[in-house]
Amino acid sequence: MVRANGAVSLRELARVVQTSEVTVRRDVRALEAEGLLDRRHGGAVLPGGFTRESGFPQKSHLATAEKTAIADLAAGFVEEGEAIVVGAGTTTQELARRLARVPGLTVVTNSLLVAQALAHANRVEVVMTGGTLRGSNYALVGSGAEQSLQGLRVSKAFLSGSGLTAERGLSTSNMLSASVDRALVQAAAEVVVLADHSKLGTDTMFQTVPTDVITRLVTDEPATHDDRAATELQALADQGVQIAVTGASGGATTGSGGSSGASGASGASGASGGDAVPARQQRRDVPLPGPRRQVPGAAAGLRSASALGEQNAGAERARVADMRRR
Repeated sequence: MVRANGAVSLRELARVVQTSEVTVRRDVRALEAEGLLDRRHGGAVLPGGFTRESGFPQKSHLATAEKTAIADLAAGFVEEGEAIVVGAGTTTQELARRLARVPGLTVVTNSLLVAQALAHANRVEVVMTGGTLRGSNYALVGSGAEQSLQGLRVSKAFLSGSGLTAERGLSTSNMLSASVDRALVQAAAEVVVLADHSKLGTDTMFQTVPTDVITRLVTDEPATHDDRAATELQALADQGVQIAVTGASGGATTGSGGSSGASGASGASGASGGDAVPARQQRRDVPLPGPRRQVPGAAAGLRSASALGEQNAGAERARVADMRRR
């Protein structure tokens, strides 16, 4: 699978061979010892994968369910009438398909795949950069692309990459792609990174977005035993990155490193403990009343009071009847 695709995730391997990720991880470690592949956080690549970048056909088959969920959540941060930039990548392509339904939107992109996804959206204006076409990911790169972005100002930039760490931020394996991504970032007031779990903790050659520039990360929920991914997410949150996580159930949580959070385009807001949900998905839970607490002997006391009341009422009725006879 690695030879055919260039890279593969542990989740997909476990699903294909119908075993646990723990077993797959052990086998991948053994294959790495034989020099047949290189392990990466959440998956494996061909040897020398630190500088190798998989092409679009390979990437398009990796973590497809996770990318779809990430795109669904990220689309909620885009408002009607906004101007945004969308970088190249298979996850951003999924995002573009959902943006076709946002009226009055202006999308600047260097990706032919993003432009194609929006080509028939009559309420969305698409602006392409110039540049030289990279056939491996259908993106426009080079000085032409970078110069066309000069003087541009938009509200948000949506970017993907090859790896994401709290130490270096977002990175990619190709120098030309990294340079264009940096130009996209400079044009935006906010930077939203779309990265599935397999990219968390992975570091590649060229830094595109430093951690302190990333406004929000949209990712999928790591496996429960994936301590490294959880640690990386916490480290990113500690540096002020707002984290939006989509789970297998389609729900979402957001947080920003122990702060109260910041409201996003979709109305997402943080909560104490770093967990919240976008406003459209918020549910207000009202505590149900528990059983009433009874003081020992209270029931007997109530019965005695009731009997005494009936006795007094009977005496009063007899007194009134006697007065009437008189």
